[in-house]
Amino acid sequence: MSIWELLLAFVVVVLMLVALLANVLVLLCFLYSADIRKQVPGLFILNLTFCNLLMAVSSMPLTLAGIIYKSQPAGDQVCHVVGFLETFLTTNSMLSMAALSIDRWIAVVFPLSYHSKMRYRDAALILSYTWLHSASFPIVAASLSWVGFHHLYASCTLCNKRPEDRTQFVIFTGVFHALSFLLSLVVLCFTYLKVLKVARFHCKRIDVITMQTLVLLVDIHPSVRERCLEEQRRRRQRATKKISTFIGTFILCFAPYVITRLVELSSVVHINAHWGIISKCLAYSKAVSDPFVYSLLRHQYKKTWKDIINKILKRSSINSSALAGESHNRNLPQLNE
Repeated sequence: MSIWELLLAFVVVVLMLVALLANVLVLLCFLYSADIRKQVPGLFILNLTFCNLLMAVSSMPLTLAGIIYKSQPAGDQVCHVVGFLETFLTTNSMLSMAALSIDRWIAVVFPLSYHSKMRYRDAALILSYTWLHSASFPIVAASLSWVGFHHLYASCTLCNKRPEDRTQFVIFTGVFHALSFLLSLVVLCFTYLKVLKVARFHCKRIDVITMQTLVLLVDIHPSVRERCLEEQRRRRQRATKKISTFIGTFILCFAPYVITRLVELSSVVHINAHWGIISKCLAYSKAVSDPFVYSLLRHQYKKTWKDIINKILKRSSINSSALAGESHNRNLPQLNE
């Protein structure tokens, strides 16, 4: 193995381990906190978490083996199943992010009617659509034998090894990425830009009230005034940073891989094998970033983890106190003797 292949294999191992750990943490928070389970977005996050976990235990290990052995790491049947899952899970995770953006859009733009427009039943219907949408493309690909080991990406994914099917495969690939990546990106941009517009409007209203208050409070200390102005700047930047993170991570992780898949269809452009694996690793990195972007860095999940850690520490301290008491009781007869 070359140094590049060793480095890429190491990256896949890190992505796989971090994705497993982070998504398991999200799942534990969901199971522990009743408040998180009551929220409608929790269903979308749970679906996204399961997609990321399945990706980490199915597609990533075979890609690691493909990099190491430079060939198909498993039998045809296993590779077909993993390729089917890879296509399904990638599409499902994209649509789940779009569903989360729709939920935020309704909550921010239509706050008074949110609970009537986004109920558990509505969320279940949206998830049913994402599953049907995500399953349709791999089913078609599997029926046409367009799933297998692709050497450019060292993974089991969509591929066509029959030259006579090239035109049909090109059309299928274009439609697939248009209705998965492009559709999700359009929904993300539309909904989050609407959310940003409303957030900026509310920030302007708060800024006006704050400035009027500062003008009236003539005797206010300069340090307090400066803290108020600094909070204004942070408030304006907070929504922009969050929305930039949502859209930016989606584009950064998926766009290189999708563009590479589309450029690959052209026989004119030659794609370096190392870049193919790098683009695949970038797509895998979405399974690592999603738990932090959508869950673990939020206040509610932080609070849940503090409660879990405190409960574990309290239990361990009780057990250690009990063991210390038992050892003390055992030593008493020896001292009396």
